[in-house]
Order: sequence, then structure tokens, then C-alpha cells
Amino acid sequence: MSYFPQIEKIQYEGTTTTNPFAFRHFNPEEVVAGQTMKEHLRFAVAYWHTMTQDGSDPFGSPVNQRTWLGATEMETAKNRVAAFFEILEKLGVEYFCFHDVDIAPEGDSLEEFYANLDEITDLIKEQMERTGIKLLWNTANMFSHPRYVNGAASTNHADVFAYAAAQVKKGLDISKKLNGQNYVFWGGREGYETLLNTDMAFEQDNIARLFKMAIAYSEKIGHTPQFLIEPKPMEPSKHQYDFDAATALQFIQKYGLQEKFKLNLEANHATLAGHTFENEIEVARINNALGSLDANQGDVLLGWDTDEFPTNVYDVTLAMYGVLENGGIAPGGINFDSKVRRSSFAMEDLFLAHIAGMDTFARGMKAAAKLKEDRFFDTLKEKRYATFQEGIGESIVNDKEDLESLADYALKLKDIELESSHIEYVKSCLNDYLV
Repeated sequence: MSYFPQIEKIQYEGTTTTNPFAFRHFNPEEVVAGQTMKEHLRFAVAYWHTMTQDGSDPFGSPVNQRTWLGATEMETAKNRVAAFFEILEKLGVEYFCFHDVDIAPEGDSLEEFYANLDEITDLIKEQMERTGIKLLWNTANMFSHPRYVNGAASTNHADVFAYAAAQVKKGLDISKKLNGQNYVFWGGREGYETLLNTDMAFEQDNIARLFKMAIAYSEKIGHTPQFLIEPKPMEPSKHQYDFDAATALQFIQKYGLQEKFKLNLEANHATLAGHTFENEIEVARINNALGSLDANQGDVLLGWDTDEFPTNVYDVTLAMYGVLENGGIAPGGINFDSKVRRSSFAMEDLFLAHIAGMDTFARGMKAAAKLKEDRFFDTLKEKRYATFQEGIGESIVNDKEDLESLADYALKLKDIELESSHIEYVKSCLNDYLV
């Protein structure tokens, strides 16, 4: 059975095409900066927004037209597997991501949840073997159920902590079963509402305990995916412990997790933290912690996580430049943690939205590769920091100076001549790469 019989496999047709179901910029086999586009980008589709999101919002009922809904939750879950892999195949996407509750209903007990997960992952594994499509990462949803109202690993209740650990254990079992390349922790409830009744140090210690348990179990079962933390400043927690890349890095370093953990960064989460996406990527990159990316964008006029499909070429170009500077992000990838707008409720919109995002990243990657080839940013930085390449600056960098010697030097200075950065001109030149 085909859920999208009217849609053929999406092909690259170039910028002159008028076919909405075609790539205009993403040519999977085109070589850019020494690799094919598909090797650079490692696109993944998110199960949750693609298969379970129904178009509802706080002010309106579901609107999405979906033909895979069955008479029972498990029937729907089975139908979704077939529909999902049809989407992946027709888009030509080679990776996917999911939360445990996305693929299977929790049922009435943990035992039933385990059984449901086993049944559905058997179907997923069959589809993976048939298609060659791979699992980029999976994770446990430890934020939606009422038991996690006060957090999962950061909970105040030991039984809840144990239940969260059970979900993580099963998640790692599934990762081994499906040969997952990464495993993500997103602490949606790992934070606090008020410090009046919160022991912050104890809660963070417990989060680290769960992470170390995950590392130990992965080694025990002989499956060691790259572990990732996904930062977000708020929503649903008022104050989340993984606020941004820098905060998550501090946590990783404090608890000695550097060898096992990197960061999964999301554009919309960066916006909510008051940062740009490229800032978060750079913070992770220079600390050897850039692991994977969630591709979306937020609306700067709205203060919540809108998860729009990425269409801003400027932002994506700067993000891809960071990825190229990092030497790529494998075994991570670019996961479309994006949902169609409520007014885009038709089945075909799932394809049109992903095509738009994939084309945007292809354009951004090509522009970033040209910027790197031309040494656009390198030249700017070399000129800006030129005084540290000779004389007193070179001596400072080589650790040959101290406060006394620098004070003696400064006392002999007259006027310090600064150069304008001409930043408006620089941005104008940058725009030339985006056309």
C-alpha cells in the first residue's frame, strides 16, 4: 500500500524547474568541497513532527490530513512505519530520528510499553534492511508523561528516576538493535520552576549519575553510540539546566563526560537562548563538542519554539560554514526537527516542506564552501588581529610578557591607532555569496 501514490521519488531538476516536487539546489551526488552533498549533509527526518504532529495548537483542534490513522493505537503505529519509510525513500533521505513514544504507545505499564516498542522496532528494522536507511539517533521522551512533572533525572522522586533509567536502558537496547549512530538526551523537564524548594546541586548530580549509567550500560552491551546533549533554555521548564551550548559544555566538563558526550544543537533553541545558530555551533566547535544539528528556524516575533522548516539562506550558510570548519559532523547529521505550519495540512506538504529545507541547506553549503575556498572570513580575521602577528603582540601570544613588561611598554605609547571594521561593507560582500 502506498500512502503517497501521487508522488514520485523526488529528483534534482535545477533552478529552472517549475515542478514543486523536485529539488532545485540539492543534488545528492554533486561534489562540493571534496564530498558529495549527501555526504556533507547527512539529512534525517524527525519521526515526531512528521508522523505524530496533528496540527493542533493551544487555540485550535487538529487539522492535519493523515491517512495512516487506524482503529487502535498499535494499528496506527504500524501504519506510520510504512508511511514514514515511503517518505524517506521518496525524499532520498538516508537517516531518521525518533523518541520512544513517537513510534509506539506507552500502554498501561512499562512492561506493555517494552512489548510495543519491540513489535514496532521489528517492523522498523525490516524496513531499514530493505531500504538501507539508517538510524541517526533515538532518544527517550522523559518529559510528556505526568510522572515527569518535576523532571526525570532531576526529579525529586526516586521512583521516577528509576522509571527514567528504565526508558534509557530500553532506548539503548533499541539503539543497538537498529545500529543507531548517536543517542540524544534532551532534558525537557530537567530544570526547575523556583529555587524556593529546589536543590540545584543535587538535581544536577543526579542527571550526571544517569548519564554515567548510560555510558556504563552501553559499554556492557557492546554498543557505544555517540552521546549527545541537546541544549534549550526554557519551555517546558522555566529554567533548564542545559540552557545553551556553553552551559551544557560546563556540565559535561564538570562531570568528566568530555570523552563520551557532544552537543546536538538546534537553531530554534539558539534563538530562545538569545543566541544565533552559528554562535552555538562555534562554541561547540572550538571545544571539540559539535556532534549533530537539528535543522529548523524560529520566528523572531514569537517567543516560543515554532520549529519552522529552515528557509533562511543567510543563517544556514553561516551554520554550514561552522560545519565545514569542523571538518563535518559525522557520525552526527542534519535532522529536520521541523513541523509544517498549521495551514499546511495536506499530506503532500510533508514533502514540500522537506524539499524546501533540503534545498536551503544545499544552497547554504555551497555558499559556505565558496566562502571557505576564498578564505573570506580568514582574511578578515587575519587583518583584524594583525598586531598579534609581530612585535609586542607576537611576544604576548608566545607568553614572553608579564604585567610588568607590558606596563613598561604601555607607558611609552602615545596614540593607539585603531582601524574601522567596515562591518556594513563586509556584510554587503557576504551577501554576494548568497545569490
